[in-house]
Amino acid sequence: METRPSWDQYFMTITREVAERSTCLRAKVGAVVVRRRSILATGYNGAPRGMQHCLDVGCLVYESRNPSGELEQNCFRTIHAEINAIAQAARNGTSIEEADVYVTHTPCIHCFKTLVNTGIRRVFYEKPYKLETISELIERTGLELIEVPLPGR
Repeated sequence: METRPSWDQYFMTITREVAERSTCLRAKVGAVVVRRRSILATGYNGAPRGMQHCLDVGCLVYESRNPSGELEQNCFRTIHAEINAIAQAARNGTSIEEADVYVTHTPCIHCFKTLVNTGIRRVFYEKPYKLETISELIERTGLELIEVPLPGR
């Protein structure tokens, strides 16, 4: 007999589908904001509205160093999935305070800080990504990070 997915697995599966809309050449990332088992907003990584996408014209990658001296690469053209989900909620007048967010990858430090300021309660993720860069913020803010493994993935 087949078992139903948990609510967390259900929303994470939707998050993976949202990520398929990504226009980033380097990673497909999706985000789904949920409160009381209802989807409030979604987002994926890609260029701002009306601008050309990396898929069409290539990435605008720049390099920088983080405080520990490690080299990082980022794209000027791309807005991250979490920020796009927050923007969608704002555009529609939807409060996301006390909501949860499901993300295919753990948020980068910039998205994590933004999620803290929006009042998000918990971050559910499928894949860890640069967890060491947000570990201090996790401790100081109390924002809960919860891994949601999907069966067969």
